[in-house]
Amino acid sequence: MRRGALICYADLAFGKEETAVLTDMRTETTKVLREAILRAFSDFPLEGLPGPEALETPPDATLGDYAFPCFRLSKTLRMAPPAIAQALAQAVDAPEVATAQAVGGYVNFFFNRLNFARLTLDSIMTAGERYGGCADAGKTAVLDYSSINIAKRFHIGHLSTTVIGHSLKRIYRHLGWKTVGINHLGDWGTQFGRMIAAFKRWGSWEMVEAGGVDALTALYVRFHQEAEENPALEDEGRGWFRKIEEGDPEALETFQRFKDLTLKDASRVYDILGVTFDSYNGEAFFNDKMGRVIDELREKNLLSESQGALVVDLEEYRMPPCLIVKSDGATLYATRDLAAALWRKDNYHFDKALYVVAYQQNLHFQQVFKVLELMGYPWAKDEMEHVAFGMVSYEGQAMSTRQGNIIYLDELLTRAREKALDIIREKSPELEDPEDVASQVGVGAVVFTTLLNNRIKDIDFWWDRALNFDGDTGPYTQYTHARCASVLRRARQNGAEPDIGALTNDEAQAVLRALARFPEAVRAAQKGNEPSEVTRATLDIAKAFNKYYYEQRILDDDPAKTRARLDLVRAVKHVIALGLYLIGVRAPEAM
Repeated sequence: MRRGALICYADLAFGKEETAVLTDMRTETTKVLREAILRAFSDFPLEGLPGPEALETPPDATLGDYAFPCFRLSKTLRMAPPAIAQALAQAVDAPEVATAQAVGGYVNFFFNRLNFARLTLDSIMTAGERYGGCADAGKTAVLDYSSINIAKRFHIGHLSTTVIGHSLKRIYRHLGWKTVGINHLGDWGTQFGRMIAAFKRWGSWEMVEAGGVDALTALYVRFHQEAEENPALEDEGRGWFRKIEEGDPEALETFQRFKDLTLKDASRVYDILGVTFDSYNGEAFFNDKMGRVIDELREKNLLSESQGALVVDLEEYRMPPCLIVKSDGATLYATRDLAAALWRKDNYHFDKALYVVAYQQNLHFQQVFKVLELMGYPWAKDEMEHVAFGMVSYEGQAMSTRQGNIIYLDELLTRAREKALDIIREKSPELEDPEDVASQVGVGAVVFTTLLNNRIKDIDFWWDRALNFDGDTGPYTQYTHARCASVLRRARQNGAEPDIGALTNDEAQAVLRALARFPEAVRAAQKGNEPSEVTRATLDIAKAFNKYYYEQRILDDDPAKTRARLDLVRAVKHVIALGLYLIGVRAPEAM
């Protein structure tokens, strides 16, 4: 295959290439449907034939594996949908793929269970780590996530942006994209001049090194308290920030040490979560790159003056003006984000740029994208997206820095591991290396809970829900993976040819359907920038397998049937581990 060609293991159909695999039956069912239409209605226009997207998944498996609603053909054929469904069901002639049944205005397709089982398991084994993924999509995605502030501790409010961005990076990479993960540091502004002023008055490197980011925060709080009594301190803070802007060696060295200290503190959390970045270029990096933005806006007659400030008027687009330069000459977030977008396009040549930032910044990104579009960059409309998410609360209480109601992320993760360890010691006292398993389970519970529902929904984090081994949780899904590993460890060596007929019962078919739909979930997650699609699909596999585990015997005296069931167990273990990996959760071998 030529270099750069797209091999998508989710979409290839029978016989297209030697490496082709079939992860679900959608392609073949579509082919059967199209042939039935042409057989039943020979004058049907070819351009009107339905594609794979026309097939629906019935809410109940008793209604079929796929369903085709005939209502869309009614106008073309001038027939009632039930009559069309009856004609199509009678015209279907592909028993090796599926049988058809007309129900009202729908044609319900029931897979050939034997072939479906064989093809699904073969596709998973053939694709291996690439199941549901692609090799070399030839595209680049730039993801801006986490974006912590210098001299501030990493708290629970940073959780969503961090784990959503990390998961999307893995999902895009799985689908063949080159990815660039960016931690756009909040490292510019007058507050850092205040921080240096406070440090010079009341701090020392010994104190800061010993107290870490908490010591910097305490200095910053003291500065504001003292400034209420002594307003001249604000001038001192502005003076130090001016020195940073002018490149004063002392100011830059002090500020750099503050940044290093913050990143060292944050790296502990990133290491626990397994989160990585390719760039830490933050606001300060773009300070000398904003001139291009201002010059271009001026050259293209997009800048106007408003009360001494320079703005881009967006009234025509029902938005307030985008502030570019304040009346005192200072630039803003929007200016730096515009500069960052241009620099990233020039240097990374991205096909998609994602900003994983809370929904409160909706207007900000709408303005930035529109300004770029007005500057003559059409990619701003097609390739840039704000991946918004909801708020996080903790056991019914909203987070508030002013009220002191803040949960720091390292403390949350430590507590999660401790609680998981208590449960493991109670339920599995003989488990080897319980601390490592507790770390996988505790941290996984936090991440899984965060990525379980649509990202725009608010999250209320409760321990008893997150660490439940029986609900829709990370521990439940991880335990299913460990259960599969346990079954495989107990199984004897079995060289028999698998009897796939052992997998035609309802419970096994439900597992196979869940496995076969996993690639669709991965594609949906990338298309909607919605990791919960993968979380839910992985959870569905776990639920289907646990029902199968309790309803069907896996290990028995029939070597051929046992081998087939073990192949199913291996497939479940493999895909659950893959699904957990894509959302940033580890898969324990024992729990």
